Amino acid sequence: MGEYSKALEYYEKSNKIYEISLPPTHHWLATSYNNIGVVYYNMGEYSKALEYHEKDLEITKKALPANHPDLAYPYNWLGRINRNMKDYSKALSYFQISISIREQALPNNLLL
Repeated sequence: MGEYSKALEYYEKSNKIYEISLPPTHHWLATSYNNIGVVYYNMGEYSKALEYHEKDLEITKKALPANHPDLAYPYNWLGRINRNMKDYSKALSYFQISISIREQALPNNLLL
């Protein structure tokens, strides 16, 4: 098993630096929230993972065009988290949005 507490400590330190030094819609800040959310997800702390992935999505939606393929990632994470929290209708909704973005943004041969 990974050293999640140590990873979390370092991710939170870098996140604080990003929050102070970067504009609120900078993609590094979104990535930082994603990284923290992934650690919480792997620890099974889904409500905390949800909080950080929602922040990631909020920034990513502001930073990228609506049809950018990278926008699919936060939606996919939110789907995974909600699935694990047994909120299947929300999970399905997020997965459908993620797939829709990928279908619109990527050529058919890259969807597999």
